[in-house]
Amino acid sequence: MRILFIGDIVGNPGREAIKKLVPILVKEEQLDFVIANAENAAGGSGITPAIAYELFDAGVGAITSGDHIWKKREIFEIIDRDPRVLRPANFPEGTPGKGWGVFTTPSGAKLGVVSVQGRVFMDPMECPFRACRQAIDLIRKETQTIIVDIHAEATSEKVALGWYVDGAVSAVIGTHTHIQTADEKILPQGTAFLADAGMTGPHFSVIGRKIEDVLERFVRLLPRRFDVAEKDVQLQGAIIDVDQTSGVARSITRVQKKLGI
Repeated sequence: MRILFIGDIVGNPGREAIKKLVPILVKEEQLDFVIANAENAAGGSGITPAIAYELFDAGVGAITSGDHIWKKREIFEIIDRDPRVLRPANFPEGTPGKGWGVFTTPSGAKLGVVSVQGRVFMDPMECPFRACRQAIDLIRKETQTIIVDIHAEATSEKVALGWYVDGAVSAVIGTHTHIQTADEKILPQGTAFLADAGMTGPHFSVIGRKIEDVLERFVRLLPRRFDVAEKDVQLQGAIIDVDQTSGVARSITRVQKKLGI
């Protein structure tokens, strides 16, 4: 099974990249399923039902998220109703929505997707390690193919989770920093790992926002609205090739594709 995981989608430029590039990648790379972190898809922060369905129509099969999942109140209209939209599994018990799901590819194969959020330098959460393991145990009753999105600030926390579930999942992919790392590898027990999938959106920017806005904040320490940038739009992520029977990753390849090229 060939799975595309897409790094944080930022604003309208990121959504345009999804609409135009995902169908091309599905055909060129013979992809079976597409997962995207889309918690920044609505104006750079949050996601709405309309945007979620826009991404689904473009070929995304499951949406993961993180600390910005609740930024748009409209998300409550869909989070309990559509299992394709995941919030981090380690939110407290009783939080709307689910943090994992089992999905079916067009060919009928099943795969599990888990979304968890880190705790280092981020808001207090339940343990992502235990929450991830609990989700894995349930998913493995239906399929051995499992992709985990760890939405975290600290690289060490992402790396640690990879080792913690090595052999139990097909891949652990990090999100949140919007900067793609070059540490893709297959861990000893067969789990693919990448510390950060990168960003799908405008790269002539500071992690998706207009450069002048961010510089004003850093240099002068003044409050400033961070508008989404527009130039050098790219889709970033990774393609994981998985043995469906065992769930072991055969390969992981980073993706960097510019819009318009």
